[in-house]
Amino acid sequence: MAKIKIVADSSAGLTEDEIKKYGITIIPLNVMIDGTIYVERETITNDQFPQMMANAKSLPTTSQPPIGKFVETFDKLGEDGSEVLCVTMMASISGTVHTAEQAANMSKTKVTVYDSQSTDRGMAFEIIEAAKVIEAGGTVDDAVARMKEVLSKSKLYLAIDNLHNLVAGGRINRFAGALSSLLNIKVMLQVYGGQIHIAMKGRGTKAIHKEWDKILQNMSEGPTVKAIGISHVEGMKEVNRLKDRLTKLYPKIPIVVRETVPIIATHTGMGACCLMYFTE
Repeated sequence: MAKIKIVADSSAGLTEDEIKKYGITIIPLNVMIDGTIYVERETITNDQFPQMMANAKSLPTTSQPPIGKFVETFDKLGEDGSEVLCVTMMASISGTVHTAEQAANMSKTKVTVYDSQSTDRGMAFEIIEAAKVIEAGGTVDDAVARMKEVLSKSKLYLAIDNLHNLVAGGRINRFAGALSSLLNIKVMLQVYGGQIHIAMKGRGTKAIHKEWDKILQNMSEGPTVKAIGISHVEGMKEVNRLKDRLTKLYPKIPIVVRETVPIIATHTGMGACCLMYFTE
């Protein structure tokens, strides 16, 4: 029976142990800072990026991996007759999925490309569950079905502390950004249906804390939680507050805390804090 190998772009919030355990191949995304291109996981780390972004003359720009990188990786992984399951971040924030699809058509290997409709640790939840299915002898179709099931039971909330990067990157108009800065407006975003939605906007940190409290209450009253992740951009004060609350609610669930990847940090800006979890 041909082996199935998993490929993911570097926005996936997988730990090094998980990547090694499941033999996952990572395709790095790129970020340009003041004219210099850095490759995620190769020439820049998640921890290095926030300060480099803060010191940059202009907002960094991000780009998807070149199509040749995908083709080369797919071909190499398929040399032994294996097929490939390639999982990408959601299409609404990156064209990576389309590049991977084009590369799949060019590759000699049988490749299935799947849009996770998520990113970061939310994307990792799907990949890990797919890897377990494959490890148990499941097919690519079985793995995709499991990822869709995990997605349907996942939540991703993102608190934005400062709208500067969203404005500078063209994600919201400049008037809204200036107004929000003036009034100290904080925004809570939620990802569902493969899109980013505004869940709440309010004035000051207290508004965000109130929204987090509501989210955690809904979380505790809902289906049994199976996994939790928190990602951030130099936002440890808020992360610690959130983690303390979650640890009391779920003392037996390890909470994976990560500095998020450059491509996400570029858009969210400093101080962003993201909670991701999935349930039974």
